[in-house]
Amino acid sequence: MKVIQALSGGLDSETVLAYLLNDGHEVHCLNFTYGSKHNSYECAAAKQIAKYYNVPYTLIDMTNTFQHFKSNLLKSGGEIPEGHYNDKNMTLTIVPGRNTIFSSILMGYAESIDANAIALGVHLGDHHIYPDTRKEYIKALDTLIYLASDKKVEVITPFVNIDKIGIVKRGLELNVPYELSRTCYKDQPLSCSKCASCLERLEAFKLNGAQDPIQYQTD
Repeated sequence: MKVIQALSGGLDSETVLAYLLNDGHEVHCLNFTYGSKHNSYECAAAKQIAKYYNVPYTLIDMTNTFQHFKSNLLKSGGEIPEGHYNDKNMTLTIVPGRNTIFSSILMGYAESIDANAIALGVHLGDHHIYPDTRKEYIKALDTLIYLASDKKVEVITPFVNIDKIGIVKRGLELNVPYELSRTCYKDQPLSCSKCASCLERLEAFKLNGAQDPIQYQTD
């Protein structure tokens, strides 16, 4: 099956790519610049990951679309909160409508090159904070994409019922080169080890009895 995947450069999307390729799918990767604080680091990581797996990679500039959106994840917003995802202040990192907007572009690209599906790296650990990662949203999105594409494109979310620990477990089994990925939300070269995204990643590796291969600011 030909699949268009959203490859952000993060741990989750990298594992999805490895999973899809291992299953024998033909994968084309799309990524977006949209003005997030960590966007440049994510895009650099995504490009390296696509090169490693030798898959087509396209970067789409959405900066103007998101410049009036409100989120601390964006350069126009406040500080990135530190702490765990179950902390209330993590709602500040929600980017309204992001997954819906990106998914519609993925669908349009899929139709344009006769692909059968779009793939997203949403997972169980995101559900508490981000409404556009929950199973009921994905179910509705799948229906929307299927109907909008005249029943030609579906939505694939391999890890929607798996948390970060399970994703890393799967990735380690697939020998995913996690040293290429970028997870931190902050605008700095080295990952901070303090934002929720870093903490969740570090915990996932620890609970899998593995060492995270990337370097952190506190190293």
